[in-house]
Amino acid sequence: MAERFLPCKVLQPLTSFDRGYLKDNHYDTVCVIDGSQVPTELANCFAARKSIDEAFDSETCCFKSDALDCRVVYAPVGKLTDFDDVRRYSEAAGKALDRAIKAGAKQPVLVVPSSKDFSEADLVSVLGALAKLYVPLQLREDVPEKRQRFVQIGFFHPDKAKLELIVKEAKAFEAGLFVARDIGGGDPERMAPPRVEQYVSDGVYNSKLIVSSVISDHNVLVKEYPLFAAVNRAAVSVPRHQGRLIFLEYKSGSNPTKTLILVGKGVTYDTGGADIKAGGVMAGMSRDKCGAAAVAGFMKVVEQMQPQDVHVIGVMCMVRNSVGEECYVSDEMITSRAGVRVRVGNTDAEGRMAMADALCQMKERVIAEKMPDAHLFTIATLTGHAVLAVGNHSIVMDNGPARASGHGQLLQEEGEKIGDPFEISILRKEDFEMHSGKCYGEDVLQANNLPSSRTCRGHQSPAAFMMLSTGLDKHGLKSERPIKYSHLDIAGSAGDIPDPPTGAPILALARAHLLR
Repeated sequence: MAERFLPCKVLQPLTSFDRGYLKDNHYDTVCVIDGSQVPTELANCFAARKSIDEAFDSETCCFKSDALDCRVVYAPVGKLTDFDDVRRYSEAAGKALDRAIKAGAKQPVLVVPSSKDFSEADLVSVLGALAKLYVPLQLREDVPEKRQRFVQIGFFHPDKAKLELIVKEAKAFEAGLFVARDIGGGDPERMAPPRVEQYVSDGVYNSKLIVSSVISDHNVLVKEYPLFAAVNRAAVSVPRHQGRLIFLEYKSGSNPTKTLILVGKGVTYDTGGADIKAGGVMAGMSRDKCGAAAVAGFMKVVEQMQPQDVHVIGVMCMVRNSVGEECYVSDEMITSRAGVRVRVGNTDAEGRMAMADALCQMKERVIAEKMPDAHLFTIATLTGHAVLAVGNHSIVMDNGPARASGHGQLLQEEGEKIGDPFEISILRKEDFEMHSGKCYGEDVLQANNLPSSRTCRGHQSPAAFMMLSTGLDKHGLKSERPIKYSHLDIAGSAGDIPDPPTGAPILALARAHLLR
């Protein structure tokens, strides 16, 4: 099952090098990224080249090893400063595989390094190599002969037991990242909501482990998910664009002691709606579904790892923010699932609308089913402000109970180890004041009429909106039923065209919540 979600065949780990072994297993290239950790058979070759080339340890190169009678690619990690992080290893592995492809390699082997500074450098290196080999879904479907960039890949490390664990974990992670890239990277038609439903139901998950259900009836959406239905309204008249709420659920065999619920923004294309995106900034808006894609990928990791004592629910809020005579508009007053009267301020703030009712429903389930140690999440490419604030990192914003548990620090620490970095933002009273009702008769203002990038605290306040519009603001530390909630803005970390989606924040979430 996992092999379908790997970029090529991953061979059993290698723990020794010799010329005959490489030839017998058809390896044609050895990729090295740490010049201080090369196989013995390459030591003399590396020393000789280093003695005549001062740039040897700083630039990627390709040459032949007579000792192994094969091609060698060296993409050095280089000297690390106080401000570098473990991503230097994934970047180096990616460069090595890139150079190997250009050299004509089909069956490379990566020498997996260890690091005193970064405990997960070995795993991150393997993941960096696998990520470079990903082939977009539509290319795989349209041009089958290009479905793989390599026939197979191998990994070398002298510690066999450790390497087997690294490769096993990397395969589980890569399966989830692969699914997230497929959904997040698909164009607006290939991954329109009905086709996301089709993709998810087409054997992505072991149905014995992950139970799925879908809501597509517009009448049900209008009644039970009115904020979502408002965004969906313009797309309803086009069957291939009609919205979907996709639910994925995993329960371990034992009684769960922990509950994770992830709600993802799945806007398959964001025109901005009536507040249409102008000036050429609409290009790339097919990536506005990367939050839901990350939810789908995380559930794939859950399926692969089968964590015990945990109950995991994923909700993919798949909708197209279309523009037309049926589109919702600013000034509309819509009552949310929680009974909160919401006034629309900007139709380009559709992501929070798409997620809020599903988030409310999950809050209801937590209470009704008395779910243990529940933690709710929203995951979204939500604001341009997030990109301005932290660049290509993810941002975590915790409510009172989540913050009191130390969640933000935990997620940041685990993300730092695995190369999926987070910055922490704190929700403050100004964020709630921003969305408090301004007109008599409204409870909550959905958004102001400026882009988030021109709004003070533009990435923090949407989390306050989602709490206010769902009633989660009534479940703080001093309430009778505190509920942990975290909003993750991945607008800067999800990956923009022309690069493939990154799968953020799957790795950090898995490390923080599945492997501890």
